[in-house]
Amino acid sequence: MKKNLIEYFINTCSTFPDKTAVVENENKISFKNLYERTVLLGKILLEKKDILNKPVAVYLPKSIHCVTADLGIMFSGNAYLNLDVKSPSQRVSAILNLVEPEFIVTTNAFKKNIEGIYQESKLILIDELDFGQSLDYHKEGEVLFNRLENSSIDTDMSCIINTSGSTGVPKSVALNHRSFIDFIEISKDIFKFSDDEIIGSLSPVIFDIYSYELCMLMAHSSTLVVLPEHLAAFPIKILEVLEKEKVSFIFWVPTIMVNIANMDLLKAIDLSSLKLVWFAGEVFPTKQFNYWYKSLPQTKFANLYGPIEITLDCTYYIIDREFRDDEPLPIGFPYRNTDVLIITEDNKKAEQGEEGELCVRGSSLALGYYNAPEKTAAAFVNNPLNTHYPETIYRTGDVVSMNEKGEIIFKGRKDTLIKHQGYRIELGEIEHIVVNTLKLVRNACCVYDRQSKEIVLIYENDTEVEPNIFRKEILNVLPKYMIPTVYNFLKEMPRNPNGKIDRAFLNHQINS
Repeated sequence: MKKNLIEYFINTCSTFPDKTAVVENENKISFKNLYERTVLLGKILLEKKDILNKPVAVYLPKSIHCVTADLGIMFSGNAYLNLDVKSPSQRVSAILNLVEPEFIVTTNAFKKNIEGIYQESKLILIDELDFGQSLDYHKEGEVLFNRLENSSIDTDMSCIINTSGSTGVPKSVALNHRSFIDFIEISKDIFKFSDDEIIGSLSPVIFDIYSYELCMLMAHSSTLVVLPEHLAAFPIKILEVLEKEKVSFIFWVPTIMVNIANMDLLKAIDLSSLKLVWFAGEVFPTKQFNYWYKSLPQTKFANLYGPIEITLDCTYYIIDREFRDDEPLPIGFPYRNTDVLIITEDNKKAEQGEEGELCVRGSSLALGYYNAPEKTAAAFVNNPLNTHYPETIYRTGDVVSMNEKGEIIFKGRKDTLIKHQGYRIELGEIEHIVVNTLKLVRNACCVYDRQSKEIVLIYENDTEVEPNIFRKEILNVLPKYMIPTVYNFLKEMPRNPNGKIDRAFLNHQINS
């Protein structure tokens, strides 16, 4: 049994050395050349410092360089931490201060964005490495692999993925090799992946979707076709790349798929090579899903569900029947070796049809939040249904129920954690930034308008603030996807008897 993802990669590179591993615009790299680059980076990293099971940051856009960095870090026995090159420096700094990575892999072009944030001696400039040098890559690869074999275990970290935090500091979720290996093997059993899959890779490198695409590359010799993020504004261009590269598999957040449906773009493109579509990260409106389902009869569609704290998703639903436009798509059934518990507010197991919080147990759980033991203890708790021995579950905060077919149906969020444009966002983080960091207003409350899919900022202040002022100031601190689009002014917030802002009342007003 494998205990490290790199074992898949080594086997793939020896079996398919000349096959294309990554396509980035007009650039392509074979598995043999990717292996050599990965070995060289892993070797250089360990020459700088003999580290094991430590985080190493990557500050790069999705590219051949980024894939090389992530695999090289894992080959060295450490965990990659991908940073968003579009995020404000303040947010990047907050993540680096929390995780304290041993090094940052970047390029000269992006180095200037993080000057003053991190020590120069900690930078590894990947564009300055001599990938053409004469080196016995087989021997050096064996050295790295033997180190993994002798020193690492399957529950060591593979990567760290950041998610939004309520205090203005993102939470960094530590994921391990064993959980990914489990997901890879189960997914292959269910979906019968071949050795010739071509992936249309659209998600940013900070998404867990991208981490699974790396797994596909390593475990199934899949070719990863990088779809530049700027193309998200031009869906037809994305579809043209899928057609040109004969993409067979995509794993996307529904937002872009909804836009494609609304623009009726599928009729203009030949996607006969597209055999499997996974979607996750937010609710896919059934009306727009039905457009895809009817337009691509040769394609299998699967709705996956799972927060970042679960590797990678804990439930799946292969759409095998027709749904009305007003009927929600199920999130389906638990993955093998993952148990989904629906727990009521009084910590009882929910009956069929009864709503409760979706909780998860099993080897798919993340290790916890890196350098945040209190946050880990609050979310990864003991199973209240098991009083016989300690057993950890993760409380997702999502409210679900089970229908008469045994399918799990998503109902909504229990707290202020939302999924917007595929990103998991803690609304409290936006409030904290607006009130405590930027001091723009006296009080603020963020609510998610589920119908229009907009973040609404309701604020209490003596005078009204122009929306463009909010947008400009918040954009200096938070990424674009976290910026509210609607701003409502109140001279006084509604409050509960305990003096707290009545969030439930405001949420009802927005969504009623």
